[in-house]
Amino acid sequence: MLASHLTDVTTSDEHTVKPWFNGKLDASPPVVDLAPEGFPLIGGRLDYIHNRVVGALVFKHDQHVINLFVWPVADLKDSGPTSTTREGFNLLHWTCSGMSFWAVSDVNPAALRRFESDYDRRTNGNWQS
Repeated sequence: MLASHLTDVTTSDEHTVKPWFNGKLDASPPVVDLAPEGFPLIGGRLDYIHNRVVGALVFKHDQHVINLFVWPVADLKDSGPTSTTREGFNLLHWTCSGMSFWAVSDVNPAALRRFESDYDRRTNGNWQS
């Protein structure tokens, strides 16, 4: 969350954001606009976690930003969301179909869980690279 900019590609159009990641990552993250659910997509960017380039999808909820970091992890089984709090940020982690997901935001924990549930419901099985 130390990036000097929020997005590298700024748009709510999932059909622009997803292809933007192609060729920049090992696997493009599943991209959906969750505006009808109250979590509009505002874009995406590349970021670094544990010395690797990862995709970061950026959503809003009210005046809060939700960063969803996504990268492939072929050796992990699917797991439901687990939550924690660090330095005032709520974190929610889950794995699905060989991908690791970390949602990070200062939004309240209940809203972050609702975001994960809506994201999972809208992307489940419909995003393979």
